[in-house]
Amino acid sequence: MSLRRLAALLLALGVVVGCGEEASGKGSAQLWITRDRGAEVVLTATVPAGISAMEALRRKADVETRYGGRFVQAIDGVEGSLADQHDWFFYVNGYEADRSATDYRLHDGDVLWFDHRSWGTEQRVPIVIGAFPEPFVHGFDGRRRPAVVDAAETETARRLAKLVRGSLNGPADGANRLVLVGGSGFRARLSGAAGDPVVFELGVDAARRLARDPTLARFRYEGLR
Repeated sequence: MSLRRLAALLLALGVVVGCGEEASGKGSAQLWITRDRGAEVVLTATVPAGISAMEALRRKADVETRYGGRFVQAIDGVEGSLADQHDWFFYVNGYEADRSATDYRLHDGDVLWFDHRSWGTEQRVPIVIGAFPEPFVHGFDGRRRPAVVDAAETETARRLAKLVRGSLNGPADGANRLVLVGGSGFRARLSGAAGDPVVFELGVDAARRLARDPTLARFRYEGLR
């Protein structure tokens, strides 16, 4: 075989091998893989924006799928199980995804989170706090809502407003809201679908701690360490 024909063959093989990988866009996203509602962190990595959630996962982990490749069955050998009532759920910027992993395309700044957990007592958790300050900063599917902090004007409230890139006591219609309440908890409420307005309720003591260290809630469904 001539060198010219060998080079052509190698080029063709390279095209075939590479054709299964989606082209990335501008920017990057974060990929998290956890177990048991974020109690065990398996992987954190940076992935390109512009690719699907499934492609991002495939680039960093061994993935098995079901339903024609649209849904995740196993990640690195950890499987979903109907009998054990465990499965893989994925979130984007704190929202439980409303579509398959092949159908969500990552945007710059997104936090993509796959968590393997029991659904025996709670099948759906539509919004979680663990990606804070998301979804205030990047929203969902590339669409960001205004962010408002509802609180007395204090240094803590001003810091939180800066973290969520929002206003202090601004107009609430259609906005994602961070509300300071009594007590010390941290929980989230969503009455609609992914991308709809959320309300994060934060106790005053927890607010002070979170303003000092925004990573305190990371990987959690609710509460603070």
